[in-house]
Amino acid sequence: MADAIEMRNVTRTFTVRTRTSAFRRRRDAVTAVDDLSFTVPAGEFVGYLGANGAGKSTSIKLLTGVLAPTTGRIRVLGHDPFGERGKTAHRIGTMSAQRVQLWWDLPLRDSFEQLRYIYRVDAAGYRRRLAELVDVLDLAALLPVPVRQLSLGQRIRGELAACVLHFPDVLFLDEPTIGLDVIAKERIRGFLTALNREQGVTIVLTTHDMADLERMCSRLILLSKGRLICDDSISRLLVAHGLTRTLVVDLAEARPPLRVPGARVAKVDGPRQWLSFSSRDLSPDRLIVEITKQARIVDLTINEPDVEDLVRALHETEHR
Repeated sequence: MADAIEMRNVTRTFTVRTRTSAFRRRRDAVTAVDDLSFTVPAGEFVGYLGANGAGKSTSIKLLTGVLAPTTGRIRVLGHDPFGERGKTAHRIGTMSAQRVQLWWDLPLRDSFEQLRYIYRVDAAGYRRRLAELVDVLDLAALLPVPVRQLSLGQRIRGELAACVLHFPDVLFLDEPTIGLDVIAKERIRGFLTALNREQGVTIVLTTHDMADLERMCSRLILLSKGRLICDDSISRLLVAHGLTRTLVVDLAEARPPLRVPGARVAKVDGPRQWLSFSSRDLSPDRLIVEITKQARIVDLTINEPDVEDLVRALHETEHR
């Protein structure tokens, strides 16, 4: 599968001026992105994380052509996003909760019309796409409303629709579910998942909502101080870092806590027992086999660790 995004040894520095006296200022070079390299194959859904100051925003600006790298090579859909912006701008979509791309005083429908002409979307394709977005994102009642009168959650839905109106091949999304209620979040997660799986859109997602990562992303890229500290599938990372999983098992009858090497009984409630274990020490299959030697199983479920625990573990490993 071809790479939709490629970053090779990318560095971006800024000059910061600091006043040292009434008449003097010192110039310092600050590195926001430091020798960053990764690729994203077409059609992948990637979580892109890092603490404040980690370099996420700067690297997204590099990928969308807002900034040029100080050194290194960037390609988005085979083109330099800064030097060949005309070849990439109409094929990517960007959305940020902090940046408004809709026209503040225009009704939402008119903002969509303006974007249609900017991106030169044909009338039939536009009508088809808008109808889909109105249905999925529940926008029908909002179309005649000026953008300035929309709530944060309503504007987020409008911004998301705006960034996909022109059928982009790559999406860069910054906090697409911020400020939304549970139902609206699930709508957007379902929409983005379908966009990725059914239409093959490559999506790079930055978020502080760990549920977004768990529900939508298969891969995690984590930055710290402008450098890449982690790039792997979420499932492999959970195993590699030995995070605790919990097997909840319903037995045919109540009994004393089970004894399985590598697992710990965290709780007992009648015939139900909770066993904590790490996949690095014990596989779920092996754990179940050992339990069946001691008791008859009626039902069982495995509770996975939170992605938030994973991100915390990765940061702690980096700063030891």
